[in-house]
Amino acid sequence: MNGILAKKLGMTQLFLESGECVPVTVLQAGPCEVVQVKTEENDGYSAVQVGFEDQKEQRLGAPMTGHFKKAGVSPKKHLAEFSSTEEIAVGAVYGADIFEGVENLTVTGVSKGRGFAGTIKRHGFASGPRSHGTGNVRAPGSIGACAYPGRVFPGKKMPGHYGNKQKTVRNLKLIQIDSERNLIFVRGAVPGAKNGLIKVRKA
Repeated sequence: MNGILAKKLGMTQLFLESGECVPVTVLQAGPCEVVQVKTEENDGYSAVQVGFEDQKEQRLGAPMTGHFKKAGVSPKKHLAEFSSTEEIAVGAVYGADIFEGVENLTVTGVSKGRGFAGTIKRHGFASGPRSHGTGNVRAPGSIGACAYPGRVFPGKKMPGHYGNKQKTVRNLKLIQIDSERNLIFVRGAVPGAKNGLIKVRKA
């Protein structure tokens, strides 16, 4: 199994054997149950679909209810597909122990939504002078030329919606694994808010 679904619990710090104090993000990796095994013959590609966190059956529509009943597993809130080279049976349960011996991870999550933001917060622009007579402190300033080209080029850094986008961070160092509680400790920050859904894969 190449990856697993996890929930971001928050950040803390750990002390390494060398005495170094490192910031870590705590992820609850699983348990994830295999819902479907896709093959080249039936689906055109090979993958394993896993479900994470139990869901009440009355909150599902008819198609998803039938999907889980066909697999013989309890309804799940989240589904995701991961590549796998080993033979896996429907109903198998995986946890944090699949990352034993792995040094680096790739994580994907949805960043915190910050609404409509200006250029200083969104792009890191510098503010204007605050002396007497200044009329431009946090405004972005000029955004184009004169008569030519007479328009603003696409992609211009301007105020707008900030955050709430899928972000992937690669090669995060795996510091520690707690197999009993299905916890993994990853060095550094992970995109998303607390209790957010995170997709964790082997780098």
